[in-house]
Amino acid sequence: MILFRFEKLYYGYTTNLESRLLSYNELGQDWTSKYRPWIVIHTKEFATKLEAMHYEKWMKSGVGREFIKSLPH
Repeated sequence: MILFRFEKLYYGYTTNLESRLLSYNELGQDWTSKYRPWIVIHTKEFATKLEAMHYEKWMKSGVGREFIKSLPH
């Protein structure tokens, strides 16, 4: 998942997108709470956690960042 708000991006993987988004937009008190509300700009499903972790690493690479810039937000 990629979340976007005020030129801030958050990349991460989760097994439950709805609860993670609820946590970031309503419940959490960490740094993500400063940029509420977060909106989802991209999701992708994977069969394994390892695949999701590899994709997250790719998103943080130069090619991945270019891909993210091409997404509407």
